Amino acid sequence: MHLSFWRPGDLRCDLVYFNVKFYVVDMQGQVLVCDVSGADASKAEKVAQIPNALDIHYMGTEYYILESQGSLLVDVRHGGVLALDFFVEVQIIMVSTSKIKSVDFYRKIPRDLTEASLSGAGLSIIAALSMMFLFGMELNNYLTVSTTTSVVVDKSSDAEFLRIDFNMSFPALSCEFASVDVSDVLGTNRLNITKTVRKHSIDKHLRPTGSEFHSGSTRRELKHDEEDDEEYGEGSVSLNGHSFDRVSHQYPILVVNFFAPWCYWSNRLKPSWEKAANIMRERYDREADGRILVAKVDCTEEVDLCRRNHIQGYPSIRIFRKGSDVRDDHGHHDHESYYGDRDTDSLVKMMEDLVAPIKLESQMITSDNSSTKLATGMKRPAPVTGGCRIEGFVRVKKVPGNLVISARSAAHSFDASQMNMSHVISGFSFGKIITPKVMSDIKKLLPYLGQSHDRLNGNSYITNPRDSTENVTIEHFLQVVKTEVMTRSYKLVEEYEYTAHSSLVHSLHIPVAKFHYEPSPMQVLITENSKSFSHFITNVCAIIGGVFTVAGILDSILHNTMRMVKKVELGKNF
Repeated sequence: MHLSFWRPGDLRCDLVYFNVKFYVVDMQGQVLVCDVSGADASKAEKVAQIPNALDIHYMGTEYYILESQGSLLVDVRHGGVLALDFFVEVQIIMVSTSKIKSVDFYRKIPRDLTEASLSGAGLSIIAALSMMFLFGMELNNYLTVSTTTSVVVDKSSDAEFLRIDFNMSFPALSCEFASVDVSDVLGTNRLNITKTVRKHSIDKHLRPTGSEFHSGSTRRELKHDEEDDEEYGEGSVSLNGHSFDRVSHQYPILVVNFFAPWCYWSNRLKPSWEKAANIMRERYDREADGRILVAKVDCTEEVDLCRRNHIQGYPSIRIFRKGSDVRDDHGHHDHESYYGDRDTDSLVKMMEDLVAPIKLESQMITSDNSSTKLATGMKRPAPVTGGCRIEGFVRVKKVPGNLVISARSAAHSFDASQMNMSHVISGFSFGKIITPKVMSDIKKLLPYLGQSHDRLNGNSYITNPRDSTENVTIEHFLQVVKTEVMTRSYKLVEEYEYTAHSSLVHSLHIPVAKFHYEPSPMQVLITENSKSFSHFITNVCAIIGGVFTVAGILDSILHNTMRMVKKVELGKNF
């Protein structure tokens, strides 16, 4: 603390105390102010200048400053006589700032008048940590995206279709006859969809065994001989498991009809086949020529032989070649399937085209393989394994319907007791394919979303006709719900989720794998809630002010309590 005093004559200017400040007028007519409430009380500032003070100043001029009704007045005298001409009323501009300071809510208390305590320091640290913690929680809440979920009616138009993507493996269904069919309650019935569906032959371990299998068109009605009572002899050779292996290595061309006596189409083919076999035997004697052998196999008796050659539909005409077609895989022969007309003339022409490029003396196929090609669609490579992976997509109307995988042919019959529709689902989803990046963005917004987008993925449904599970149809019942995710500015994604229930059903008809889907008339709408920055700032201020106030109250209570305890200890009355 500084103490100052003046002796008479030390102060050569007049001063007045006004609004916690000292105002002084010096000999040059300058009005100075000194704020004694601040930390630096010795610093004076000029706030006003008496007009023309230098012009009127001469020996004997005196200045007096006084306060009247909220204003400061300066009295100028010459030789003790009041000079009215030079009496100047000066209203200090800084008075306005003083008035502003008068509404100060946070008046400062000199530091020397305050007292620090250990309890107050502890509460201050706790209060600061609490403020930081609550601020972090509030900031995290502000940055976290919140959503609102509502259920509304699906407003899809009649022209809008629903896409179904699938990837399924059938270990016991040949790609030769695998068919993808779609139907719905409005009467739509599409059979053997091939434009958006791909097929790959697979083995029993679901491993691919070749390139994509092209089944070709099977809509054309095959031509057969007219039914008559004309007698014909047995021209083809009946083969069993042992004789088949022997003749397949003996003859350059082996054409085999795999049939079933109960099959309607096998019985339609039988007369034409035997007639064609007789004609080929007359033209190409088996002993003298030896370039071709026409044979047949009864699949009801030679079950293992037919299974080994992946015969699933009757009749199946296979073409086996000797030589370059023999593979190292246990002597297995690559072979082709004939899908042409089944009348006698067509069969004979097909066999003639097969024999033509083979030299009689060497019994070897010439290097010009182009001459062995038949008309487009008549002959295609047969599947080398009995399984098929079917992948692709179809577009359907948004009404209840069925997606069916089955063995289908317009000119073959199937033994229902031997059909096995076991399958492994690698993917089955509705709607557009969601990219991994978009799915990652969805997971950040809604962690639970997308869990039922591909619910059947990875599921296996295996049956075995030998274990009293023959004629088994595997059905899946799917209920589909559309979900839209809307951000504040745009639609992030549109996805479809579904529930799935599966069952095995014994059927009197050919077993199939059926997916019955039923779109919901309602949809789930998820919208992002916007958050106000002003609300965030308000909460932050409330946190800081609230914690500061509560800490102050606690400090006051604690301080007063400790004072009372000390008084009690000193034996004072209170």
